[in-house]
Amino acid sequence: MGSDEALASPIDDPPIAGTSVDAPDGVVASSDFVDDELDPSTEGLGWRQRIFGTSDFFYLWVVQLISALGDWVGLFAITALATQISSQPEAATALVLTARVAPGLFLAPLAGVMVDRFDRKKVMIVSDLARAAVFMALPFVRTVPGLVVASLLLEVFTMLWSPAKEAVVPSLVPRKKLTDANSLSLVAAYCTMPVAGGLIFLLTAANGSLANISWLGPLQFQSSLSQSQALAFYFNAASFVIGALIIWKLVRIPKHALGGSVVGDERAAGIGQTFSDMREGWRFIIGNPVVLGVNVGLATGLFGAAMLVPLGPVFAEKVIGSGDTFSLFITALGLGVALGVGALSFVQKLLPKRASFLLASFVSGFALILAASMSSFWPAAACVLLLGICGGTVYILGFTLLQTYTTDEVRGRIFSTLLTLVRLCVLLSLLLGPLLAALFERLMSSLFEPDAAGIPQMQLGSISLAVPGVRVALWTGGLVILGAATLASRSMGFHLREGVADVRAQLRSSEVRPEYSAEIHLTDFAEATVELSEAQPPPSAPGLRGRRAARGRRSEVVG
Repeated sequence: MGSDEALASPIDDPPIAGTSVDAPDGVVASSDFVDDELDPSTEGLGWRQRIFGTSDFFYLWVVQLISALGDWVGLFAITALATQISSQPEAATALVLTARVAPGLFLAPLAGVMVDRFDRKKVMIVSDLARAAVFMALPFVRTVPGLVVASLLLEVFTMLWSPAKEAVVPSLVPRKKLTDANSLSLVAAYCTMPVAGGLIFLLTAANGSLANISWLGPLQFQSSLSQSQALAFYFNAASFVIGALIIWKLVRIPKHALGGSVVGDERAAGIGQTFSDMREGWRFIIGNPVVLGVNVGLATGLFGAAMLVPLGPVFAEKVIGSGDTFSLFITALGLGVALGVGALSFVQKLLPKRASFLLASFVSGFALILAASMSSFWPAAACVLLLGICGGTVYILGFTLLQTYTTDEVRGRIFSTLLTLVRLCVLLSLLLGPLLAALFERLMSSLFEPDAAGIPQMQLGSISLAVPGVRVALWTGGLVILGAATLASRSMGFHLREGVADVRAQLRSSEVRPEYSAEIHLTDFAEATVELSEAQPPPSAPGLRGRRAARGRRSEVVG
C-alpha cells in the first residue's frame, strides 16, 4: 500500500462545507473540520470569520457566554440560599456544592455514551431547557434536601451539555482556528464570573423592589432572606431558554458531527451495548498515545496545581507573613491565565502543539515549586504568574489536541472522561491538600527545630529555610505536575529535550506547520509510518525503541 493510500481517511473528497447532503433542516453535511479556504456561512462577515472562524461557532460562543453567566449567577444564588435557609450554613453549603460535583464522578461515562449515541444538537437543547425548568422551580424550594436534588439535576444535564458542545466544535471551525476557539471558550467560561458577582447583587436588590408589587406574590418575589434569590433564579432560567433557542435556530451543525443515531449508526440501546460503548471509549483513550497523554497530563497535573487554592491562605500567612496577600496570588494566577491564552492566540499557528503542551506542563511544575520556595511576596507572585501562563496554555492545547486526535464517533465519550478526571483530581486536591500539609507539618516539626513562631527551620549551611507543612505540600504538588508531564511525554513518545528543540525550531522558522487530521485512524498511522520510516527516518525521535519509536514516527505524520 502506498503512503497516499495509507493516509486516506473517511474525510477524503468531502463535500464543500455548507452544502447539504441528505441532511434535515438546520444540519450541514461536511467534512470533520470546516474547510479552511471556503466557508459560505461566513462569507461577507469578515470580523466573525477572523475572530471566530465561522458564524455557527460565533452563535455557539454566544450561547456559552450567556449560559456561563447564568451558571455563575445560579451557583452564587444557590449557595446564598443554602446559607439562608439552614441553621448550619457551612454544612448546607458543602452539601450543595458536593451535589454539583458527585454526579460527574459516577454518571459521566454514561453521559458520554448518550452524547455519542444521540443527536448532539438536540441533547444541548434539551439540556438547556431542563436546566431552565430546574431554576424555574428553585424559588419555591425551602429545604436543603430540595437544593441538593436541584443541584444534582443541574449537574446531570450539564454533564450532557458540555461534552456535546466540545464534540461539535471541531466541525464548526477551520482547523487553523481550533486553538483560538478553545481560547474563546475559556474566556466565556471564566471571564463572566466577576460580572456575575456584580449581577447577583443587582438582582437581589431588584428582587426586593419587586416584592412590593402584590400581584407578583405567587412568583415568590419577597424580601425575606429565604426568598431574596427568586429573580436570580428566573434570570438564570431565561439564560438557558435563550441559549436553547439560539442553538435551535442559528447554530448549524454538520450531519456527521451530530451523533451515531443521525449518521445512521443505529445500535441496540440495551444495557449491554451501553457498557460496550463505554469500553470502546476507554480502548480508544488507552490506544491513542496523544489522547492518553493529554488525559494524564491535564487531569493529574491539575491535582498538583489545585493545591494552591486550599493551601494558598496558609502559605501567605506562614511563609510570606501576611494572609492578605492570598487574594493577590489569585489575581496573579488569573492574570497569568489571561496572558497565556492571549499569547497563545498570536503564536499558536507556529507552535507544534504536542511539544508545546508538554513543555508548558513541565514549566508549570517548576513554577509551583519555585513559588513555594520563595519567602517574599513579589518573587512568589512572579512564579504564580508563570504558573498561570503555563496552566492556561496546557488547558487550551489539551482540549485542542483531544478535539484534533479524536473522531466524531467517540469524541463525546473522550471529553466526558476528561471532564470526569479533571473534576476527580481537583476534588481530591482540595480534600487532600490540607491533610498533606498537616502531615508534613508534623513530620517537619519532628525533624527540625521550630523558631519562635513555631515554624520548623532547616539549616542549609549558614542559611535557614522555613519548612512548614504547607510549603512541603506545595512542593509535592509541583512534583505531581512534573510526574504527570513525564508520563504524558512517555505516552506521546517525547523527550523533554526534543520538545524544547521542536518548539524553538518552529518559532525561529516562523512557518505555519501543516495541520493534521483527526480522522487518520491508528491502523492507518501504523501502515503509513512504516513506509515513511523506510524512505526517510524521522529526525525528531532519535534513540527511541519499540512502541516509543513507533510513536515518534507517528508524530511525523500527525504534526
